[in-house]
Amino acid sequence: MSIEVGSKVEGKVTGIANFGAFIDLGDKKTGLVHISEVSDNYVENINEVLEVGQTVMVKVLSIADDGKIGLSIRKAQDKPAEEAPKKKVPQRAKSSSQSNKRSNFSAPKKEDFDSLMNSFLKDSEDRLTSLKRNTENKRGGRGGRRG
Repeated sequence: MSIEVGSKVEGKVTGIANFGAFIDLGDKKTGLVHISEVSDNYVENINEVLEVGQTVMVKVLSIADDGKIGLSIRKAQDKPAEEAPKKKVPQRAKSSSQSNKRSNFSAPKKEDFDSLMNSFLKDSEDRLTSLKRNTENKRGGRGGRRG
């Protein structure tokens, strides 16, 4: 079986490094699965997810001119295709609904924004005042030392 970008291939883990795992694809070809392509979840220690000798299904992401093959385990996994659109469809339906509903929803956000902005301005003013005091003390501002 030829190895092409986009194809799914079964391989065997032959080595593990901190940055990923080496997968034997057969026909004397080896590819690398980067640690970020092992799972949809964050992987801190790849040894907790993979082990040498394990058989895995991988998707070929890239084949470089020098023969290096980039692989992904997480993209090789079959996921329901409707999962993502289901989340987006209700949002579109809400956004295309009547403008009266839209204005009712934006009112609480505006209050939240105003209160956040007011607290930011107050904190910013306090920090600037403190910074000015410290700077003047270091420079000896307002008729400081003369010598």
